[in-house]
Amino acid sequence: MDRLSVTGLVIALFAIYLGFILDGGSISALFELPAFIIVVGGTLGAVMLQSSSAQFYHALSLLKWVFTPPRYNIEKGIEKIVLWAIKSRESGYLSLENDALDEEDSYTQKGLNLLVDGVELENLQVSLELDLDVYREYNLRSANVFESMGGYSPTIGILGAVLGLIHAMTNLTEPALLGQSIATAFIATIYGVGFANLLYLPIANKIKEIIHQQTMYREMILEGLVAIAHGENPHAIENKLSAYRLGK
Repeated sequence: MDRLSVTGLVIALFAIYLGFILDGGSISALFELPAFIIVVGGTLGAVMLQSSSAQFYHALSLLKWVFTPPRYNIEKGIEKIVLWAIKSRESGYLSLENDALDEEDSYTQKGLNLLVDGVELENLQVSLELDLDVYREYNLRSANVFESMGGYSPTIGILGAVLGLIHAMTNLTEPALLGQSIATAFIATIYGVGFANLLYLPIANKIKEIIHQQTMYREMILEGLVAIAHGENPHAIENKLSAYRLGK
């Protein structure tokens, strides 16, 4: 569980709630089903219209990363690469076959298998770079689904506000209904701006940050495997990869 994400969401919601209560507001006044349907339904429909089904469902599958992100330990990664370098120098690439089987990260596993299979250095590098580029692009496009939701939501909120005001104009002679319609209008705007800036955009940026961490870790794996294929000294490989510790 990512405690920072949970803490940040709680602080943001509590701050808004506390400020509203201190100003004399009632929390029940913020719950308007028609406004919620307009903003959430409209935003969801717009982003579904612009996305492919595969990209949309993949974006939904990445939501779990916000609170339970995959962990990539740079320090342990460097230690493993150095160990692979030592083993390959002493016993050849075939000695890494069991390491490939035990590896949980599919990208690292593929790289080790290519090394074990004796693939030429250039082909190994090209294959791993292509995998890395495609993986990064595919996941970033999924993160952009939430970024698009953050763009549409405020506009849909304004649309809800206009619809509420149109409805209010039909109730000018009935003050009770007029007040309810105006409340729905303003709450639709709150939903639109609030969901965008408290949920959609932070989720998009969080996923992008995780993708960046994954990419950096896998770039390190790529550099290490290429160095092993070059036959570089394990100590030299460790020194080269030490720069990645800055990105932990």
